[in-house]
Formats: sequence, C-alpha cells, structure tokens
Amino acid sequence: MNKNLCRCLACALALWLLTGCGKAPEPAPSSALAATREASAVPETSGETTTQTEPAAQSSPTTEPATEAMTEPMTEPDPTDAPDPLAERLAAMTLEGKVAQLFVVTPEALTGATNYITAADESLREAYAQLPVGGVLLMGGNLKDPAQTKALCADLQVMSREALDLSLFLCVDEEGGVVARVSGNPAFGLDPVPSMTEVGASGDVERARQLGAQVGGSLRELGFNVDFAPDADVLTNPENQVVRSRSFGSDPVLVTEMARAFSDGLLEQGVLPCWKHFPGHGGTAEDTHKGFASLPYTMEELLDSDELKPFLYAASSGIPIIMTGHIAVPAATGDELPASLSEQLVSLLRGETGNYPGLLITDGLAMKAITQRYTPGEAAVLALRAGNDLLLVSEHLQEAYDAVLDAVRKGELPEARIDESVLRILRIKETLETASAATP
Repeated sequence: MNKNLCRCLACALALWLLTGCGKAPEPAPSSALAATREASAVPETSGETTTQTEPAAQSSPTTEPATEAMTEPMTEPDPTDAPDPLAERLAAMTLEGKVAQLFVVTPEALTGATNYITAADESLREAYAQLPVGGVLLMGGNLKDPAQTKALCADLQVMSREALDLSLFLCVDEEGGVVARVSGNPAFGLDPVPSMTEVGASGDVERARQLGAQVGGSLRELGFNVDFAPDADVLTNPENQVVRSRSFGSDPVLVTEMARAFSDGLLEQGVLPCWKHFPGHGGTAEDTHKGFASLPYTMEELLDSDELKPFLYAASSGIPIIMTGHIAVPAATGDELPASLSEQLVSLLRGETGNYPGLLITDGLAMKAITQRYTPGEAAVLALRAGNDLLLVSEHLQEAYDAVLDAVRKGELPEARIDESVLRILRIKETLETASAATP
C-alpha cells in the first residue's frame, strides 16, 4: 500500500470516528499531555529483577505524529443528508447475521478443531458459512510461513465476502518483544521488534512510530488489517508480571505518547491499532489469564489514576479500537465484575460519562478471570450489555452465540444495543474496503 493511500486510510478512519458514530472531543496535544506529567505521581519500581527498564524523567517529546488523522477537525453530520446506506444495510440484516458480526474468533473456535488450523479446508469453509463471524484471530500456531499465511488470510477474506459481501477483521497479536506471532517466527525472515519496555526507556517517540510502521507493513503484506497492539498499560505495580516487559513504562504521559506514535505507524500501513487493556493492567498483581485480577481504587481514585490516563486519551483522540480487560475495581463499582463485563466501567469510555465512538473489544473470553466465574453465554451477554462491540472468543463459540440470540429474543438484551455495535462495525469495515479497493 503506497504512502498516500495509507494516509488517506488514516484520515478516513478519523472522519468516520468523528462524524459517523458521534462527536469525540479533540485530542490533547503533546503540550497538554506533558502538562499532566507534573500532576501524575509516578510510583517507584525498585526491585526489578527482569529486563524491565523504567524511562528516566524527561520533558515530553516534541516529535509530531505522522498521522494527521489524530487531529482531524470535528464536523457534525448534516441532518439533511441522504439516508445512510450502511444504516439501510443494517436494517436488511437478519438478527442471526448481526449477532455473528459481533464475534472475533480463532479458526479452531469455528470448527471445534483441537489442532491449529493452517489452511482454509472444507471444514473451515462450512463452519464459516454456518456462522459468518465478523473477525478471525490467528495465533502463532496458525502461522507457518509467509506463503501459507497469505493464502490463509486471503481465503478467509474470500469466505467472508462470499457469505455477506463484507470484509473480515483479520487480527493478530504483534506487539514486539515477547508477543510477536509473526516477527518472532524465524520462518518469516523479519527483523526482530524490541520490547516496548526497551522502546519506552529510550524516550524516542519517532522510533516508536517507525516500529509501528515496520510491524504494520509486515502485517499488511500478509493480509492482516487489525493488530492487537500497542500495550497502553502503565506499569505502576513492580510486582506485575503480565505486562512487565510489554509496557512502555511507568510514566502515563510517556506511555500515551509512545502508544500513539506506534499507532500512527500502524495506520500509515493500513492496519488498525487496538489499545489494551482498559482500565489498565499495569497496576494489578494478578494475571487475568490465571484468574481474578483487580485494582484497589475507589471511583474517584480510578478516574485520577495513572493506569486510566492512556485509555481516556485514546477514547478522545481517534484510536479506532480499545480492548477492555478482565480487571475488576470493586471499591469503585461495588461488585467484582471485570471491566470487560461492567457497564459502570465501560461507561467511562462510552455511556453516561464517556462518548468514545470507536470499537470496544473484550480481551479473550476464554481466560480464567472469566471462565472461573461465568459461563460462555453469561460472559457474552454481560459484555454486550456493558457496551462492548466485539467479543473475542477462542472456545465455546456456539454456546456464546446462542446465548446472545436467546437474550435478544427474550428482550433481555435490546436489539437496539446490537444494532449500535453492528453499525460501528460496518462503518469501519467500509473504510477498510475502500482502502483495499484503491490499492494499486
């Protein structure tokens, strides 16, 4: 994808966010971000025993982001405009088709296979035709080499267009460092991407953008259009092991600037970034892969916390996707619902107190923080009721899908809530399709 086309994609995404799904506040400029540094208490992180290196105190980098999309002026939609063709398309969809679009799944979740799927064989094609989900996540085991990966991605896109005349979100976890499904595989022959801890310690915002572009270019060449990166967690707990080497550091201003720069690089290459893990995994002692995890804040403390700052910025600055984590904040909400299932917490981004117009996707619903407390159906319904648009599923897909359908049919989950999410999905997919069609 050439540079001009990529910039057009980035700008189109911003315009969609600002006019298609509601008005978002203007992003804070770098100087405003820097101003928050003085008010942000940065906890000590002594006792490090791994490669995590905290960035030294420094003035806010002044490098301007490469993607103009982040500062596109806001405009209100004209109520006299012609009917929205995407709204008309939504109205023509069946309930079953709309609910299917809410799921991002592994190929194995579709087929029930116990081994990693590496090709679009007949079983995968039949499973997709039965349940044409909105997105597919490929893991390291699905990726053997460039030719195989390109073929699998291309075949998955064909399956989606044949089923619904819609493109597919093709997703991967490619952060760099220890989370590198593609660049970490020698068969792809790519330069290694350092951990974001190392990048953050350098304080070099331009380097973060260049690495985002490097990653984005590699992913786009293979056929991916969504990267579950960057990790925007602020590392405030020195005991944290989950994002220890994945976080840009303990300074919320630096983390925000680095995450934005990495996102700019991805967008330049036509790949959508996804900031994770709202409301912040860097302050937890526990690992949500293994069980319950929480932050110790009241609501007032959470709103002023370093962990939350990057995500509030993302919600106001045109970042297209935010991942909600399985992190509870009991003192703030009065219950132990993780953020991914909590309407109170999601409303900080969307709802009574937030107006984020982009896509919210849950962290993996097969993680033990969820499965130890909720059935697949309960988790899916709660996540949508909370305000998520996409459900990340690697097992029990049919059970979760049936539970959502049943909840809508019984009136327990309003169909209007489903329609809100599907319309957001259709809009961003249209942007991706337009960019893809313009590729030389």
